[in-house]
Amino acid sequence: MFERILLSVDGSEHALRAAHTAADLARIVKPQELYVVVVYDPIPMYLGEPNMQIAISSRKGEAEKILETAVQEVGEVPCPIHPGILEGSPAEAIIEVAKTSECDLIVMGSRGLGQLAGLLLGSTSQKVVAHARCPVLIVR
Repeated sequence: MFERILLSVDGSEHALRAAHTAADLARIVKPQELYVVVVYDPIPMYLGEPNMQIAISSRKGEAEKILETAVQEVGEVPCPIHPGILEGSPAEAIIEVAKTSECDLIVMGSRGLGQLAGLLLGSTSQKVVAHARCPVLIVR
């Protein structure tokens, strides 16, 4: 049924619930692979050096902590876990990873950390649902 599952997390409460749901689902359907990704927005070029490197290091550090927490929340599953950190538009990056990894399902939280931006521009989960080629499970 679901051979490759993509879990997208951002450190929010909803994302941690999504991690639990993805893990429970993986234990039931026994996929071949589980991808866990964190996507952070690009660093603006106008920051210049050394501020840009400081910002990059800070964002990568935060993303690594979020990814580590998510993988711990997933725990033991009957398949390999492929963790990853990406820079870019979150919705576009999630859709691209799902496409290139040939995922059968995307699991993500209903609300992330950027709630104000979601109200103004449309949330990441809404964009993923609208444009993904596979089913999307949104967790509250």
